[in-house]
Amino acid sequence: MAEFESGLLWFRRDLRTVDQTALYHALTRCRRVYCVFVFERAILAPLPAHDRRLAFIHASLQELDADLRAAGGALLARHGDAITEIPALAQALGVQAVFANHDYEPFALQRDAEVARRLDAQGMALLTDKDQVIFEKSELLTGAGRPYTVFTPYKRAWLAALTPAHLAHRPSEAHLRALAQPPAALDRGLPALAELGFGAAEAPPVPAGASGAQRLFDDFKPRLSGYANTRDFPALKGPSYLSTHLRHGTISIRALARVAFDAQRRGDRGAEIWLSELVWRDFYFSVLHHHPYIGQPDAHAALKPEYDRIEWEQGSAADAHFAAWCQGQTGYPLVDAAMRQLNSSGYMHNRLRMVTASFLIKDLGIDWRRGEAYFAAQLNDFDLAANNGGWQWAASSGCDAQPYFRIFNPITQSEKFDPDGKFIRRYVPELAALPARALHAPWLAKPEVLRDAQLSLGIDYPMPIIDHASARARTLARYAVVKSKHVGAPDGVEVDAEADV
Repeated sequence: MAEFESGLLWFRRDLRTVDQTALYHALTRCRRVYCVFVFERAILAPLPAHDRRLAFIHASLQELDADLRAAGGALLARHGDAITEIPALAQALGVQAVFANHDYEPFALQRDAEVARRLDAQGMALLTDKDQVIFEKSELLTGAGRPYTVFTPYKRAWLAALTPAHLAHRPSEAHLRALAQPPAALDRGLPALAELGFGAAEAPPVPAGASGAQRLFDDFKPRLSGYANTRDFPALKGPSYLSTHLRHGTISIRALARVAFDAQRRGDRGAEIWLSELVWRDFYFSVLHHHPYIGQPDAHAALKPEYDRIEWEQGSAADAHFAAWCQGQTGYPLVDAAMRQLNSSGYMHNRLRMVTASFLIKDLGIDWRRGEAYFAAQLNDFDLAANNGGWQWAASSGCDAQPYFRIFNPITQSEKFDPDGKFIRRYVPELAALPARALHAPWLAKPEVLRDAQLSLGIDYPMPIIDHASARARTLARYAVVKSKHVGAPDGVEVDAEADV
C-alpha cells in the first residue's frame, strides 16, 4: 500500500526514467507522482549566452518530458531558485513528500538543507536517495574509521564491499503508471532557451538524452575489451564518451558498473581498467564529501594545506601565458591541439587533461585554480568533484596526487601518445604539412623541413612560450620551498629529481 497520496519527484542530475532511484521510490510509495525540473538562476547566471551544456540539458529534458507525457505524466519546468520554487510547487500540488537523489556539492547541500527546512514548515518531507555513485559519503572507510586518501586501497575496499545489491537495477520504468498529469494551470511546458535568457548553442558532439546515452553505451560495449590499449591515444576511438551523460544522469552508473564488473570477472583487462575509472569517480566524490573546503564556491583550497603556500607566477607575463594556454597558442603542439579541442567542442581526452594541466602548473607556474576554473567553464562533463580532483592531482596537492617532482614533458607525451600526429594535425592544421618526426617540436626542425611545409614559426605558429627544461627546474625549486618545511616526500614516494615523463 502506498505511504503517500501524492509526491513530487525533483529531477536534478538524473535526467532519465530508467533505473532512477528517487523516481522508483516516488512511484512505489505514492499513489500519484508529479515531476519537476528547476532551471536554477544561481547555476545559470555565470554561464555564457551560448552555452553548449545548457543546450545538452535542454535537449535531454525535451526527451524526458516526452517520455513522461507518453506515460501519463509531464515535466513541470520552473525558472528560479529551487528553495522557493520547490516548496511553492509542492504546496500548490498538495503533495506530502518531495523525492530527489543526493547531490554532494557544497552549493547543493546548502540548497537541499534549506528546501528541507521549508518543506518541513509546510508539513512535508524531502526524501533523498543515493543514485549517481555506487558508494557515497562514509560507506567506505579505512580500518581506523578514516576516509581514504589513496586510490588503490580505496579501490580494493570498493571491490571488497561490492554486492549485487549495489549494482541492482531500480525498475522505475516499470511503475510509470503512477505518474499523474498535473493541473493545466501549473503545466507551463518546457521554456525555450531564449525564455531563459540564452541564445541558441550548438549542443556537445554527443547525442542528448537517455536514448543518446544508450546509443553511446551500445557502441562502446564491443570496444570495451580494447579499452586498456586505446584509452591513452586521443586519435583513437578509445573512450566511451559517456562522461557528459554520467554528469547529467541520462544513464545509470549502476548500468555501466554492472557491465564492467561482469566483464572484469571474466578476465577482461579493458573492463578492469574502465571499471577503475568509474571507481575514481566515486573516490573523488568521497574526497569532496570528507573535505568540503576544497570545493567551496568562494575559494577552492588545496587538500594538502601546505600547497596553498606555493608562490605562483603573477603579473602581466603570467596573464599572457595563461591566455596563450587558453587559446591553444603555447607553441607546444599537443598542448595546443588539446586546448583547441576543448574550446571548439567542450570535450577533452583524459590523457590530454593531465598533459595540459601539468603544462599550466609545472611549465608555466600558474595557480591550478585558474585552470580548474577554465575547465569548469568549458567542459561539457564538468563535475566539481572530478574537476577539482583532477587539477589537484596535477598540482600534487590532492589525494593520491602526482608527486610534485614528476612533471609531464609535453614533447615526450606528444611522441608517445600521438606518434603519427593525427590528433595534432586535426586541431592544429597549420602544422599539418610537417612530417611526424618534426611535428612534436617544430622549433627543432631543420629550416628546409619548415620551408617544405610552408611554415614560418612565430608567424604561422608560435615559438614555444617557455623552455620546458628551464621551467621544470623552476617548478622543482618552487615546490621544494614548501616541501622543505614538511618531512618526507608526498605519499611516501622517494624523490627522483630526474623524473620527466
